Amino acid sequence: MKLLQRYSWTAAHIGLCLAAASGAYAQVSSINSAVITPRVIDDIPGATGTYVNKYPGFISLSEAGVSQASGGFADRDVWFFSNDRASAYQFQNNDYFSASFSVTLTATADSPRKEAGFLFSNNGYSPFGDLQFIVDSDGHEVVQFGGISFWAFAPTYVPPYFTGTTIRLGMMYFQAKDGNNAMQFSANGIFSPVFEFDPGFGIGNGNTLAGYFQIVNDPAASHNGGTALFQGINIISVKRFQQSNAGQ
Repeated sequence: MKLLQRYSWTAAHIGLCLAAASGAYAQVSSINSAVITPRVIDDIPGATGTYVNKYPGFISLSEAGVSQASGGFADRDVWFFSNDRASAYQFQNNDYFSASFSVTLTATADSPRKEAGFLFSNNGYSPFGDLQFIVDSDGHEVVQFGGISFWAFAPTYVPPYFTGTTIRLGMMYFQAKDGNNAMQFSANGIFSPVFEFDPGFGIGNGNTLAGYFQIVNDPAASHNGGTALFQGINIISVKRFQQSNAGQ
């Protein structure tokens, strides 16, 4: 399989470029903080959440007692990159960036699933859902999916993920050498292929970039809980990025 390959899409299927911008335009270099939004999914309201924001040093999202006898799938907590310490930064189509953090996922038990990683919104236009780049407790995955791309790092390029392990995840949006907008992902310094948008297209306007933690309900275990610890959070503006092949 050719590792450096082009993944294209059409506006009829993915309308990221059609999303309207919200608020005044600012550049990625203005990002200076993060804001936590607890319980964007709140299926188990009786659980106890603990949230610590020490951006850029670390952000911790924890849930305990995620156990409900009937109904309810999961709780999800999200933190967003911000440039005003109050709201999520709204990315524009030409906001080229490189973002990374180290994430450590811990849990009272691997099952049911706990997961953590990057979450990039698409304003609901794409049939593929939000772009996510995650690790999880039960499948031991290190995987990117959604948006224009899919790439499984584990077990071929990096070891399977196990709770308690720290892994560095990165995602980049940049202008490739041929002039097309593109995305690329990394796990512990190992790069995915470059995924290119069709000429003239990109991430669109008004999307948000976040880290998140999700924990699935366990009706049989009242102690069900977990934590996602994000450390060394970094985001910078880029124009071009040296393309690298996965596995190198």
